[in-house]
Amino acid sequence: MEDRMTSPGQAIIATSSPHPRRWGILWLLATAQLMLILDITVVAIALPHMGAELGLAREPLTWIISAYTLTFGGLMLLGGRLADVVGARTIVLIGVGIFTVASLTIGLAPDGAFAIAGRVAQGVGAALLSPSALSWVVTLFDGKERAKALGIWSALGGGGAALGVLVGGVVTALAGWRWAFFLNVPIGLALFIALIVLLPKSIRRTSSRSIDLLGGLLATAATGALIWAIINAGELGAWHWANGVAVLVSLLLYGMFIIRQRTAKTPLMDLGILTRRPVTAGIFLIFMATALMIAVFFLGSFYFQQHLGYGPLVTGLLFLPVAIATMVGANLAGTLAARIGLPALAAAGLVVAAIGLGVTGLWLHPVVATIGIAVAAAGTGVLFVAASASALGNVAPHEAGIASGIVSTFHEFGASTGAAVMSSVAAVSLAGGTTIGFSSALIVAGIAALVAAVIAVMITPRAPKSVSAN
Repeated sequence: MEDRMTSPGQAIIATSSPHPRRWGILWLLATAQLMLILDITVVAIALPHMGAELGLAREPLTWIISAYTLTFGGLMLLGGRLADVVGARTIVLIGVGIFTVASLTIGLAPDGAFAIAGRVAQGVGAALLSPSALSWVVTLFDGKERAKALGIWSALGGGGAALGVLVGGVVTALAGWRWAFFLNVPIGLALFIALIVLLPKSIRRTSSRSIDLLGGLLATAATGALIWAIINAGELGAWHWANGVAVLVSLLLYGMFIIRQRTAKTPLMDLGILTRRPVTAGIFLIFMATALMIAVFFLGSFYFQQHLGYGPLVTGLLFLPVAIATMVGANLAGTLAARIGLPALAAAGLVVAAIGLGVTGLWLHPVVATIGIAVAAAGTGVLFVAASASALGNVAPHEAGIASGIVSTFHEFGASTGAAVMSSVAAVSLAGGTTIGFSSALIVAGIAALVAAVIAVMITPRAPKSVSAN
């Protein structure tokens, strides 16, 4: 594996010929990403059992979920920059290590405080692992191979949420909620050892290896405040004064971050990357993909469990078609991307998702819901591939980490926003006794997908413009 130099000050991982073990590395990294996504939704099934055993009230139970997504999303940009400067190999291994130890901590937790602390640590590990792993995918593959690799990545990541419900249901029913976290330990250890063996040692040639720590703190605080507001919109209401304050604080911190990036000697990121049309389109599409994915998971899970009274095992099994449909949609998208172009691909994914959501909302029945949310999931699988191909299709090697961090950050924004909006629209059904809230939320999500399809056609380039690595 040969390394070549970019201009002074740019970190590099570049290859003159494809790495012979790149496909094996891809599957390991995609499995690691799958583990991170699983832990967003696996907790949803285990949560009632955790609350009963640990004696947790509603608020600490909410933070079992929010502590992970808040930390995960808030630290993503910094994690991506660390991958560029310190080295993606080092950051991947640190991320896997932290996540594995944190999972063990939660499994052994004697009370809610330990569990929440473990979830925060899991979020830190995920924020380091996710963008650095994705930067390896961008780095090891190019051209048509990169599109195929991103399709595999999207398929496993997109199906992870539904698989989390399945795994959470099966494990919680058969072995107890603690094993939903203990399972991460042998998987994490195996990944750590395999990645040490397979990941190539990247050589960095930079004029400066310094990190804009102040910029990182500002970006983390701003993102964390915004995600906090989005999460709590579902709990407190969208117009609660605390959410308004959090949004204002976030905007102020983002403003300070922009000023810092324009004045810092070694900024955290080149703000110009956000003005590129492929990246902007990719950000919009990844936001919509995760928002719709969470809508499918969130509404389906509560409808099956709370309204129909199905147990965790049955609910988990009903989400198996959702996981399969997501992966099938992503795989099909990888084949169609070059033939029909990214605008048509993105619009098709959104229209399919709208059909699945809309039909389910108009005719809410257990069989229709099972089929409808699977159809919607297939659409989001297509959308994940379109989003990744647009944002990361031609990213230069020295931008791989930060670009991956940006995409991953908006992945979390979409998830948090989708959950908050859906919980607000479906509030009357979540309180019990009626399905009108579920139907309304599904129809709202379907309409949002159709509107997004029109926007996607207008803003998504047919193929990302080539970005030179030199």
